[in-house]
Amino acid sequence: MRKFNSPEEKHQWMTTTPIPSLVGKLAVPTIISMLITSIYNMADTYFVGNLGESAQGAVGVVFSLMAIIQAIGFTFGNGSGNFVSRLLGQKEQEKAEQVAATGFFSGVGMGVILTVLGLLFLDPLIHLLGATDTIFPYARDYARYILIGAPWMIGSIVLNNLLRFQGSATYAMFGITTGGILNMILDPIFIFGLKQGTAGAAQATIISQAVSFLILLFNTGRGGTLKLIPKRFHPGDGMLFTIIRNGLPSMYRQGLASVASILLNWAAKPFGDAAIAAMAVTTKVSMFAGSAMIGFGQGFQPVCGFNYGGGYYERVRKGFWFCVKVGTTVLVGIAVVGIVAAPWVVQAFQKESPEVVRLGTFALRCHLATMPTMAYVVINNMTLQTVGETGRASVLALARQGLFFIPAILILPRIWGFTGVALSQPVADVCSLILAIPLSNGFLRKLSVLEAGEKAEGKA
Repeated sequence: MRKFNSPEEKHQWMTTTPIPSLVGKLAVPTIISMLITSIYNMADTYFVGNLGESAQGAVGVVFSLMAIIQAIGFTFGNGSGNFVSRLLGQKEQEKAEQVAATGFFSGVGMGVILTVLGLLFLDPLIHLLGATDTIFPYARDYARYILIGAPWMIGSIVLNNLLRFQGSATYAMFGITTGGILNMILDPIFIFGLKQGTAGAAQATIISQAVSFLILLFNTGRGGTLKLIPKRFHPGDGMLFTIIRNGLPSMYRQGLASVASILLNWAAKPFGDAAIAAMAVTTKVSMFAGSAMIGFGQGFQPVCGFNYGGGYYERVRKGFWFCVKVGTTVLVGIAVVGIVAAPWVVQAFQKESPEVVRLGTFALRCHLATMPTMAYVVINNMTLQTVGETGRASVLALARQGLFFIPAILILPRIWGFTGVALSQPVADVCSLILAIPLSNGFLRKLSVLEAGEKAEGKA
């Protein structure tokens, strides 16, 4: 882990280190964090799968609630984090501290509100999420504890984003990976050892998230990062509005993931618990396969923010294309391997149901076939959001799980049955790629103009 004695030293490192080396160093801990997060998300699906189709389906149903929690966390985390990175690039330390404190305490406050409202309306919430009568009791047990842990789960997401946007992804990684590993250890203990069933999986999750939260909180203010000072909380003068506006693409992206998950459950519902369980497995495995790409993009975000804020536009452009090329290459490799191994992957989660394996294998192969398109779309979305191009970033964030997925999941299953359910996400992926091209071209043209001015000033 690189040590920094001052913010100035970190600024120098972020704006002068060669792009491939810098992105690589920052991406390794974010990739590890994303993979560990995906693994412990899959751990619940894996262990609960031993309790039967209905219990496994409950994990898929409550995933949409988890997506709401993540939406709030990423809204305040990304919204404050990308703002902080640009401010640090401009060497505005005091304002960056205000943004960090406002983003963190606002996010935790929203988590408390979600906990209270969710517990008050728990039963109608579970039905709304798409639970069948047989899945309902398992989903209710699981969701109750997830709601209790919402404040510190959101707090962890905000802290993770604040740390990595400051170029301190390694500190963030310690918190995320420790919690993830602990979750995988506690899952079988709570589910089987203490005989808590699906409730045990949720208990293991919120305990592990609490540990992550405490570690991340301890790491703030270390290695040249900003301290979280309560008196710096300053929601007025448009600061909270700016944070939320900066985080809107994340809210759209994660919020629509929740809506998409609910619609996916409803679309799979007519085909039985096996179909819901199969799509739960497919979603978790697909997320794991794409998590390395997202982690790689997250490694680029602080580089993008610091350099854009500091006026080093050529470095932003070089970093963008470097990440697109590397990301696409890696995802093609993952897709090929995953398509071949799909039956064994699904079977690892549900050995007892041949129907879940059959449906899950088909759905997983469909999802993996279009996964390489994620590289261009994700890097575009992250870049646009980081530099403050909220309009373009929001449109692209709305696309994959909203503009294209929602019509697909409402129409295609009516035409092709379960095949339509499985094909809805791949169709949305291809359409998102088509949309991303003109959106990114507009920004890249703007970047070329800024880069010309940068060279005229002798910065390049």
